[in-house]
Amino acid sequence: MEHIIMENESYQPSEMAELDLGSLAEDQIPEGHKSGIVAVAGRPNVGKSTLMNAYLRQKIAIVSPRPQTTRSRQLGILTEPDYQIIFVDTPGLIKPRHKLDEYMVAAADDSIRDADMILWLVDASEPVGAGDEFIAGTLRGLIDETPIILAMNKNDLLAPDEVIERSDSYHALLPGAEWILISAANGNGLDQLLQMIVNALEEGPRFYPADQTTDSFVRDIAAELIREQIFLKMRDELPYGTAVAVDEFKERENGIIYIKATVFVERENHKKIMIGAKGSQLRSIGAAARQEIEELIEQKVYLDLWVKVVPNWRRDDAALKRLGYAG
Repeated sequence: MEHIIMENESYQPSEMAELDLGSLAEDQIPEGHKSGIVAVAGRPNVGKSTLMNAYLRQKIAIVSPRPQTTRSRQLGILTEPDYQIIFVDTPGLIKPRHKLDEYMVAAADDSIRDADMILWLVDASEPVGAGDEFIAGTLRGLIDETPIILAMNKNDLLAPDEVIERSDSYHALLPGAEWILISAANGNGLDQLLQMIVNALEEGPRFYPADQTTDSFVRDIAAELIREQIFLKMRDELPYGTAVAVDEFKERENGIIYIKATVFVERENHKKIMIGAKGSQLRSIGAAARQEIEELIEQKVYLDLWVKVVPNWRRDDAALKRLGYAG
């Protein structure tokens, strides 16, 4: 197993962010307060993670131009005085090719069926495709009992003469849903969409403290930030055959957060590519990931990256369980 260490001496540590899992006192909840679970569903790479990060004003879900970046359900909590929205960023709905895909589709399907409302995100810059029709078929069976909003994303990439035809074609897939054109990347329509979501929710309590933005542990988010950089920097299919596990996450006496993480790949030649000449590729991934983690926890990080081969882990139930992709 090969490894490389990424360290930064450039700025001073501060308090490490911790998630408060307590609950708020009932008298802090105003009358008429609304709450609910909103499943963000759609094909891979339509902007689900970008949308959720925009509403939370911080990075909770990782983002890359490649489809299927999100593998597990990612929860983001948006709390305002009169409402609390629990967004669930789901993996893109796809036709499974192996056990990892089966896990991803099951996670997305469970999140959709357990939600108080569904936000269906589509890429309005592209014509309706088979994947959109497949998702619409699933949602038609839920619309009578679950409010659904169709958000047509990336409207900034639409030519003016395409807007009416494209929006009509998507709305025709699910005529009973409310719909809106938005751009998660530049903020167009996000305020209006948020109000539509709040209007669709019922009155209810706060399920999380007002300052909590996710239920994920910091070490799990750190692993995802490392995997994000693999998607951004590696080519072809290699990123899809990788997984990241954080083995150690602890604060040392000097205030530096030490993180030991393992990048799993499926083949020996993938390991060589991941490491690169004289460790250059892994060093580049580690430097970028360390910067993202430091911004997240506002503390100096010492990142110790390793690479290990686990043949065909995406098709191995035991390996998927060890990596947290199956119960």
